[in-house]
Amino acid sequence: MSAEPVTDGDATTVATRREVSRRQRRTSGTSGSSGSSRGWGVVGVVGELFITLGVLLLLFVAWQLWWTDVVANRAADATRHALLNEFRSGKAPDAKVPGGLIEGKAFALIYIPRFGADYVRPILEGTDTASLQSGVGHYVGTAAPGAVGNFAVAGHRTTWGRPFHDIDTLVAGDAIIVETRSGYDVYAVSGHEIVAPTAVEVIAPVPDQRGVAPTQALLTMTACHPKYSAQQRYVVHAVLARTYTREEGLPASLLRSPSLGTPLPSGVASPSASPSGGG
Repeated sequence: MSAEPVTDGDATTVATRREVSRRQRRTSGTSGSSGSSRGWGVVGVVGELFITLGVLLLLFVAWQLWWTDVVANRAADATRHALLNEFRSGKAPDAKVPGGLIEGKAFALIYIPRFGADYVRPILEGTDTASLQSGVGHYVGTAAPGAVGNFAVAGHRTTWGRPFHDIDTLVAGDAIIVETRSGYDVYAVSGHEIVAPTAVEVIAPVPDQRGVAPTQALLTMTACHPKYSAQQRYVVHAVLARTYTREEGLPASLLRSPSLGTPLPSGVASPSASPSGGG
């Protein structure tokens, strides 16, 4: 059988098929490139989001660790000046009178020479968030400064002015001075312990001895432990060594030396020797 001759129509069909094939190959290559570009675009967006989140996190840390100190220290300084004026005018809350304190309001100043000769912070009634962001907080229901029982206070160790940042540097015999409307109560550190946050017995009238009637005027300081953690509480106990009236004034030498330099009153047992104590 003889072969049929190739017509012009057949040649056109072959050329058309070849062109279609070339276009398909070009389209396929373009689609792959476009998909790859889109993929890199998504990666870029995600990367930018992570960078932005990192910057925001750093700003938050700076605010938490630095700016809160600036704000709290300014507020504490203003409160201190206002309270000193109230002491002079006799308008400050009377810490010695039962029920005379108002929650959230400053009523005393605390001086701790071990933290520096110029260290002073206001003490506010209550240990709520606002009070602790403004200074040292007094546990509601615990004794008044200088009174028989346990005058218990709390303070931040980091952020918000960190008034008790160096609480772990206090040693036996160190002075803690509380100024109120009526005068100055000088306590001597007697010991410390490290406890769980649930160990509320440390602020009992007799620390770590629930149900026991107090016979001495004591002071207890609490702060989070370790630094930058709330896993435990660092607790310092002190016993009243001397009270000065406002008329007598506070001897300047007490603010210059961290230690009282005198033995504790006889018969004082360190609360840190109690069963729940640590440190």
